Amino acid sequence: MTDTRESPSTSCATPVLEGHGLRLRAWDPESADDVEAWLRGHLDPEFRRWNTPLRTVADTAGARASLEGRKADAAAGHALPFCVTDAADGTILGQVAVNMIDRVLSFARVGYWVLPEARGRHVATGALLLAARWTFTEVGLHRLELGHALGHEASCRIAERCGFRHEGTLRGAMWEEGRRDAFRDVHLHARLATDPEPEFPESP
Repeated sequence: MTDTRESPSTSCATPVLEGHGLRLRAWDPESADDVEAWLRGHLDPEFRRWNTPLRTVADTAGARASLEGRKADAAAGHALPFCVTDAADGTILGQVAVNMIDRVLSFARVGYWVLPEARGRHVATGALLLAARWTFTEVGLHRLELGHALGHEASCRIAERCGFRHEGTLRGAMWEEGRRDAFRDVHLHARLATDPEPEFPESP
């Protein structure tokens, strides 16, 4: 099958996005703080409950290699992973990423995770709103898809809060927790560039 993914029409460098008390920037594989946060995020029991990455991140070397891979994806225009930080002090809070960018079909897939200490503060909501706005207005894509494991109610609420409508259930569309030989269903949400942009919640 022909690979229809192309680099975004904007620079392949990850931009800096600000709003909702957050600052989104590129991850830095050379930063000890970034590597440590990436590792903690992937070792978090809640992350592991709902996500089974293509490659397991279990130590510092693996975290750095994973970030280097994400940086290469960004340079190629295939994905834009954002490190989500506190706008005031730069504390790392989590990640939001625009993945599988397809310029021909004009869509991409988004995902996010938040470190345990940052939960309950609308961090994922704010980050997703910023990333979606940038993708629609600057990259010019028409459709963003968001999928989460069936039963992940917190992620479902974030998706709907950010204007990603529930479109159905995909059967056996992602790996089961901690396995790569069994599959589970996925809730599919999506938002179009023509959909209204939701307002950021006033309080957690």
